[in-house]
Amino acid sequence: MPASVRVLGVDPGLTRCGVGVVDVERRTPTLVHVEVLRSDADEAIELRLLRIARGVEAAIDAHRPDAIALERVFAQANLRSVMGVAQISGIVLRAAAERELPVALLTPSEVKAAVTGYGAADKRQVGEMVRRLLRLEAAPKPADAADALAIAIAEGWRTRAPRAEHSTPAQRAWAAAESAARARR
Repeated sequence: MPASVRVLGVDPGLTRCGVGVVDVERRTPTLVHVEVLRSDADEAIELRLLRIARGVEAAIDAHRPDAIALERVFAQANLRSVMGVAQISGIVLRAAAERELPVALLTPSEVKAAVTGYGAADKRQVGEMVRRLLRLEAAPKPADAADALAIAIAEGWRTRAPRAEHSTPAQRAWAAAESAARARR
């Protein structure tokens, strides 16, 4: 097994698509790249898809990940939102297949549990743990950027260590603080 793994994580969205790249050596993630690809809701759908596709492909080609981690489409009440996420997911899957890269599909709760220790963590909690884990001064903004990095970190940990080892001291401290806060409510 190589000493480190580079994972490109994608938080798929048609208006904002988070793309984050991390290197994970043992249990330590390191930021390589993060961006949010955007398309204008007033553009024709085919142009929006093309814009996001080109951005995803450029990130893959520039950073040459060992794997792609993609947040799995989940059911929502908003059909338009689900369709956009599904369309972007298809673009990412095609780009990965074309480059013969393995793809992991992770649910939002799997990502949250891996990064924060709590599967129902909110966006602020995920952003704060991404900040801590990557040793950044501030959480990446917008949340799509932090989410993409969390997806990449979760997959990097999954491929680098068995599930039981995913709990870092920072994750345990965060989970304990959150548990205490919930108990006080």
